[in-house]
Amino acid sequence: MEEVKEFENIKEFLLQVIEDYKKNENFDFHPYDLAEHLLKLRDSNYDEYEYVCKKIPSELFAEILCEMPTYVQEEIPTVISSKKIANITSKMDSDDASELIYNISQKNEEKAQNILSKLDDEDQLVIQKLNSYEENQAGSYMQSELFSVYLYEKIDVALKRLKKLKEEDVLDNVFHAYVVGKKGRYIGSIGLEELIVFDRGLTFNDIPKDKIKTYSCSHFSDISEVAELVTNYNLSAIAIIDKDKLVGRITHDDIHDVIQEQNTKQLYSLAGVNDDAEQEESMYRIGKNRAFWLGINLITAILASIVIGLFDATIQSLVALAVLMPIVASMGGNAGTQTLTVTVRQMALGDISYTDAKRTIKKEVVISLFNGFLFAFVIGVIAFIWFKLPLLGVVIALSMVINLFSAGFFGAVIPILLEKFEIDPAIGSTVILTTVTDIVGFFSFLGLATIILL
Repeated sequence: MEEVKEFENIKEFLLQVIEDYKKNENFDFHPYDLAEHLLKLRDSNYDEYEYVCKKIPSELFAEILCEMPTYVQEEIPTVISSKKIANITSKMDSDDASELIYNISQKNEEKAQNILSKLDDEDQLVIQKLNSYEENQAGSYMQSELFSVYLYEKIDVALKRLKKLKEEDVLDNVFHAYVVGKKGRYIGSIGLEELIVFDRGLTFNDIPKDKIKTYSCSHFSDISEVAELVTNYNLSAIAIIDKDKLVGRITHDDIHDVIQEQNTKQLYSLAGVNDDAEQEESMYRIGKNRAFWLGINLITAILASIVIGLFDATIQSLVALAVLMPIVASMGGNAGTQTLTVTVRQMALGDISYTDAKRTIKKEVVISLFNGFLFAFVIGVIAFIWFKLPLLGVVIALSMVINLFSAGFFGAVIPILLEKFEIDPAIGSTVILTTVTDIVGFFSFLGLATIILL
């Protein structure tokens, strides 16, 4: 907000920025920063926000709107006219344009179609094509704008064409020249920084084959597979093909967004929260979704309580058991969560799979047993000193080893089995694991106490 200080308020600052943009004077603001200021104005004074939005030139608004959250894109038809939105959309890259139309359609399908109809036929076809893909398919993330060159085209001719495209502002974020053969058949790509070292009189067919990279993905590929490929091979962009024909590209900024979305989904799922539901503005819907998982948790808590009830006589005869019970359950739960989190994360990254189950389970069990014996000794000594009962120390120590063993074993097994049965391991694992560690912890502790102490 430093740049706003010399102005009376954010509105005045943004209006001055708009004037500078129109005059092409002193304009060095990134669209993200302007989007942040615009969001602050939206939250503080919606009328002024609408006024400023109407003043922003379409070309600048196209860049700003790409940086805005989904809910802002959904509501934009209530702020500015359909004609202006159509003009803004035409200034965007195809992937951003298709996302904007899709987001608008989630709130008002009729309005989205009206905006789409105001675009030229070519833009309409591209957007409809991109929005026809499933949400998890690579095609829904790709952009059709790219720099393609022909196999027998001279480098000099291609670079002159690129210069013209850049001058006409048709392309941005150009990292590669995508080499195609007859009928658009994809051959490979070469980085522009490598291209400039070759003689301009050569054709792309004369370039050594080891300089042309052939990484690509089908337009039907799962976006998580594309993200994994881009990450593993440090790619700035990847070609998207339909059979063997080049149809688009996905750039690293989109892959970054995909990874961020996946991480958010995983984090929410481990907490039993639906990430899509959390984007809703309706508190009722959010509360309803959370209530479902809290209800599941209540059922599992009742199961653990039933186990405790089986040993009510044991607890009544030795009150110290009631004091120490939560320690066993808590240690098992935390150890299980550690194992579960690591396993689910590695599965998401593709580091482990069902075929690696034995190695993964063995590693987690060994780690859990090591911690089990370590903390069994610690809590055993504490229980002995606290209650002056040597056998009570033995009971809780043995229970600690058993529960941490089960936490490590089931923390690794549960997500692997869920993935095997094509169930998202991040969603159901936590509830199941909590039930297992609680039941095993209480049953082993109270069962051993019944056998050894009474």
